[in-house]
Amino acid sequence: MTDDADFSSSPIRSSGGGLRIAVVIPCYNEALAIAQVVQGFRAALPGAEIHVFDNNSSDDTAAVARAAGATVTHVALRGKGNVVRRMFADVDADVYVMTDGDATYDAGAAPRLVERLVRDNLDMVVGSRVDDGQDAHTYRAGHRFGNRMLTGAVAQLFGGGLTDMLSGYRVFSRRYAKSFPALSRGFETETELTVHALELRMPYAEEATAYSTRPEGSVSKLSTYRDGWRILKTICKLFVSERPLQFFSIIGGLLVLMSIALVVPLFMTYMQTGLVPRLPTAVLATGAMLAAMLSFVCGVIMQAITLGRREAKRLSYLAIPSVREQASR
Repeated sequence: MTDDADFSSSPIRSSGGGLRIAVVIPCYNEALAIAQVVQGFRAALPGAEIHVFDNNSSDDTAAVARAAGATVTHVALRGKGNVVRRMFADVDADVYVMTDGDATYDAGAAPRLVERLVRDNLDMVVGSRVDDGQDAHTYRAGHRFGNRMLTGAVAQLFGGGLTDMLSGYRVFSRRYAKSFPALSRGFETETELTVHALELRMPYAEEATAYSTRPEGSVSKLSTYRDGWRILKTICKLFVSERPLQFFSIIGGLLVLMSIALVVPLFMTYMQTGLVPRLPTAVLATGAMLAAMLSFVCGVIMQAITLGRREAKRLSYLAIPSVREQASR
């Protein structure tokens, strides 16, 4: 992997390579860390605009960010997903660097992530978190296990080879940002960001980045169990909406198996005696088979609708020039 210092003479680092780069920072009650974040990215990407989106904080986050030189936007609707929706809608740039406002991500890695995006003409680069494992509070074991489990679930359902799906440190192209629907409300937005790229078959990559401890006194807003459950529900919802034929085929298959299991004893009895003694069971088996057929039909219809939505999103995505085309202007 190339060292960050190798990019000190990069045209992207010095002048943006003709690209407008925006650092977008969603934050809530991060007064202790936000100045460090703004200053770090100001030094790493001198030509970039720094935007802090304050999610209705109760402390001095907005004032501290403004004093550090960032453009501050207030977002009243609570939840990171709501903030991401506003960020991509309100900020106009060619490259978007998204990071958290808690000073846990390495600002010095930003030029490398942007360079990778432009060099390989990608739409998303994910900064996968790497820590030394010496501080239990840097990357808690519960968060680490949950991340692996949820990342593995997304890989099984939607494909892809990401190892840190829940990382909040990402770089996006303009065509990604302006085609992203941003429907989620909270921390499940990272799952939605990942699935959006996978479903449209966007080119993406992952780069290892340092992950450090929060400033003393700063508290994480992520709840291991509550937010983990929300992310799992989001994965299930996305599976239903993006893979309806598979989802309803699974339900239909289970109903078919149940119907067969119910009808086989009845059929054996009928062959031996010519009678159907358990009529309610026969009715249930028939109903289960009919429900299975309806499930398959629903899957086929919803799959056609999903393909139509995906084609519309794809056309919206293709209407925007790639990052390489914008860099060459």
